[in-house]
Amino acid sequence: MMRISLAIPLLLVLALPAQAARKPAPVREEPLGAVMAGEFALQSGQLSEASRWYLQAARASEDAGLAERATRIALLSNDDAGAAEALKLWRARAPKSLAMRSAEATLAIRRNNARAARRELSALMADPDEMGWRYALTALGSGGRDPDLSAKLLGELVDDGAIPAQLQAWLAFAGLAQQLDQPDLSQRIVGLVVTRFPQEPRVALLHASQLRRSGDEAGAREVLDGLHEAAANTPELRLATAAEYEALGDSQAAAGMLAEGPQDDQTYALRASLLAKADDDRALTALYDELRKEDADPEPERRLLLGQMAEFLKRPQQALDWYRSVASGNARSEARLRSANTLFELDRQAEALAELKSLQGDAAADDEARINAYLLEAELRRKAGNDAAELEVFARGLAAYPDDVEILYSRGLAWERRDRIDRAEADFRKILVIDPENTATLNALGYTLADRTQRFQEALQLIDRARTADPENAAIIDSYGWVLYRIGRLPEALIELRRAYALQKDPEIAAHVGEVLWVMGQKDEARRYFEEARKLDPENRSLQRALEKTGA
Repeated sequence: MMRISLAIPLLLVLALPAQAARKPAPVREEPLGAVMAGEFALQSGQLSEASRWYLQAARASEDAGLAERATRIALLSNDDAGAAEALKLWRARAPKSLAMRSAEATLAIRRNNARAARRELSALMADPDEMGWRYALTALGSGGRDPDLSAKLLGELVDDGAIPAQLQAWLAFAGLAQQLDQPDLSQRIVGLVVTRFPQEPRVALLHASQLRRSGDEAGAREVLDGLHEAAANTPELRLATAAEYEALGDSQAAAGMLAEGPQDDQTYALRASLLAKADDDRALTALYDELRKEDADPEPERRLLLGQMAEFLKRPQQALDWYRSVASGNARSEARLRSANTLFELDRQAEALAELKSLQGDAAADDEARINAYLLEAELRRKAGNDAAELEVFARGLAAYPDDVEILYSRGLAWERRDRIDRAEADFRKILVIDPENTATLNALGYTLADRTQRFQEALQLIDRARTADPENAAIIDSYGWVLYRIGRLPEALIELRRAYALQKDPEIAAHVGEVLWVMGQKDEARRYFEEARKLDPENRSLQRALEKTGA
C-alpha cells in the first residue's frame, strides 16, 4: 500500500528508550566492523543479515545498548532465535531495564509461550514507579502471531487487578482491546473504566465508541448527548465528541457539537465541511450568510474560507469571486490554486490552466506554491482524460524543479496507473538517490514490485528498509503482508495484514485481508472484509482486482 507520509528518519524505532539514554559504554575495537556491516545491511533492507551482524557485535561487547539494538533488529526480522540470544545478553547487562522485559514479553507472545509472557507482563505491571504498564502495553500490541493470545493475556491482567489506578492506563488498555477486535473484552474493560471514573468525559467518549463498535448506536448517541455541557468549553473534547458523532454517520450532530462554544476559522471550516457532507444546505447557507455579514472587509483567511463554503453550496461563481479577492498574505497562493480548480469545475478549462501556468511562472510566489501548481495542473489534465498532457505537465515541473520529490513521486504513481512499471520504478529510484531514507518511496517501490512483478526479493528488501524506519505504519505493514502473500507465506501474511487493518481501516488493506482469507479457504470471513472495503470505497482498485480474481 502506497499512501503514507514522506521522509521518516531511518532507524527511528531502533533509538534507545529514554531510560537508556545515558552515554553508552565505549565499544571495543572488535565489534566495530560488525556494527558497520550491520548498518550497511539495514540500509540495504537485508534484515536477516543485519540481525546476524548486530548479534555478533553484541557478543563482542559489554555494551547493553548494542544488545538492545541486536534484540530489536532480530524481532523486526522475525529472527526469534537471534532475538532470544540477544535478549540473554541484554538481560545480563541491564537486568532492571523495563524495555528489556518488554522485549522478553514480546518474544514470548510471538512464540505463543503464554506462561513466560504472563510472567514478564506481570513484572512490568508491578513496576513501583508505575511506568511498566506502558511497556506491557507495547508488548501486547506488538503484533504477535496469535492475536487471541494477546487478548487472553490482557484479560488475565484485568482479572488480576494489575491495571494501575490511572485513567490514562485504563484508557490505553481499553483502546488496545478495541484494536485487537475483541468486543467482549473491550466491553468488559470499558465497563470497569466507567465504574472507576464515572465523571470523566474521556471515559464517556470511550464508552460511546465501544457502544458504537458493538452495534448499539442508540446507546452511543445517548452517551454523546450527555457530553455537550462538558465539551462546549473544552476544544479538544468538543472535537473528539464531534468525531464520534461523525463515526455514527451523523454529520449534522457533529456540526451542531462544533457550533457550541468559542468559534474560530478552523471550527467554521469543519462545520461547513460536515454540513456539506450531510447535504444540509439550509444550515450551511445560514452559516455562510452569518460569516458574510460579520465583517464588511474580511481578512484574507476568512475570504478563503467563504470561498470554500460557496463551493460547498455549489455556487462556483461566488467561490471564484471570493478567491480572487484574496489579494495578499499567506492565503494568496492557496486562493489562486482554488481559483483554478473552481474554473475547471465551471468548465472554463483554458482559464483554469492559464491561472496555474501564471502561478508556475510567478517569481514572487514561493516554491511550494509553484510546485503545487504543477501538481494540480497534472491532476486536472488527468480528470480531463488527457494522459499525454498530464505527463507533459510533470515534464515541465521537473524541468523547473529537477529533483523535486513530490513531482517525481506523483509521476511515478501516474506511470504505475498506466502499467508502465519500468517508468514508475525509474522515478521512485531517482527519489531514493536524492533521499535514500524516503520511507514513502521505499514502501511505494517495494509494494509496486511485489504487486506488479515477480521481483519479490527486491520488494521485500525495500519494504524492510521502510519497516525499519517506521515499524508501526499501517501502509508499510500492509505492503509487508502483501509481499509475504505473493511469495506464498499465507499464515504470516494474514497476521501482518490483520495488524495493518487494526491500525487503519482502509479499503485497500481490507481487500488484501479478504483475498488472503479467500485463498486460504476462509471464504465467509473473506466476504466480510470485502464488504467492509465496499463500504469504505466501492471503487478502490485493489478491491476491484481482488473481487475479479476471487469471483466473490
